[in-house]
Amino acid sequence: MFHKNCPYLSHLLQAIRMQRFGCCILALAVMLPAHAESIFVTLEKGNSVVEVDGATGEVRRTVQVGKRPRGILTTRDGRKIFVATSEDNSIVVLDPRTLEVLGRVPVDKDPKTFALDPLETRLFASNDDDNQLTVVDVESRQILKRIPIGKEAEGVSVSPDGRWVVSTSEAENIAIWIDTASLEAVERTPVDPRPRYSRFTDDGEQLWVSSHDGQSLTIIETATKRPIKTVSFKVPGVADKDIGAVGIRIDRDRRYGYVALGRANRVAVVDARTLEVVRYISVGNRVWNLEFSPDQKRLYTANGLSNDLSIIDLSNFAVTKTIPVGNRPWAIAVLP
Repeated sequence: MFHKNCPYLSHLLQAIRMQRFGCCILALAVMLPAHAESIFVTLEKGNSVVEVDGATGEVRRTVQVGKRPRGILTTRDGRKIFVATSEDNSIVVLDPRTLEVLGRVPVDKDPKTFALDPLETRLFASNDDDNQLTVVDVESRQILKRIPIGKEAEGVSVSPDGRWVVSTSEAENIAIWIDTASLEAVERTPVDPRPRYSRFTDDGEQLWVSSHDGQSLTIIETATKRPIKTVSFKVPGVADKDIGAVGIRIDRDRRYGYVALGRANRVAVVDARTLEVVRYISVGNRVWNLEFSPDQKRLYTANGLSNDLSIIDLSNFAVTKTIPVGNRPWAIAVLP
């Protein structure tokens, strides 16, 4: 038996307390949510942005932003959210903490998609009705230039080094390359019918362009501006006319790319090294756009006709949860 004043006894009791404390920490870690990011979704017919809790899947808040919100993105520091309100001909700036409107950026008619340069000093927005790309100074919110680029301007992306801006032309079936130094269109790359979205790989070596009516994805080499491969999508049991390739995301390791396939209700998984389709993931109805979680372990999809959000676990490519979000979800942005 140990005496109550024995140092060995006190050390033993301390060890037991620490063990219990460790167990409590372990139990708490198990109880805590695996991910608690905020997911912001534009509701095209709801004229609003909805915020979803990434841990619980619950809708936190909904805020009215203007007529027909579509494209959405956040600044790197997470202090601002930009939302294209197409029928208001502007881009709304929101505070993600309060969802209060901080201001509006004029960008001419019908902005859908847009992008920021790497320094986040200039914003590039496509204007479908004006057949142009509008360049805006972010700080002053003044239009710097309007660049004619082709009929039905659509998917906009900026290369990681800030050298190039690309916008697609749905009616002319081309991807237009704009030199960010001169703000002039300098190259046009043919792609399949009705190109919707463009996306650079994180290393900047490739540009991926989805073609809604071509049911395909064109992979373009940035250095030459020439296609290196066209990936066709064929979903068993789904008519070709329903396979409309739209939103694109590519992981930072360039291991997999993901393409939303519209009314096919699928996300295509493309091996970004072999440039082959490896599988299709069933999601909600008319999946339009998608976005990664900050750690890229999950993929969120906006399903416009089933009015919900799908959460995909990318470790096994399985949908783990479907969350009702409101009227016609269109695009997604995520903050930690």
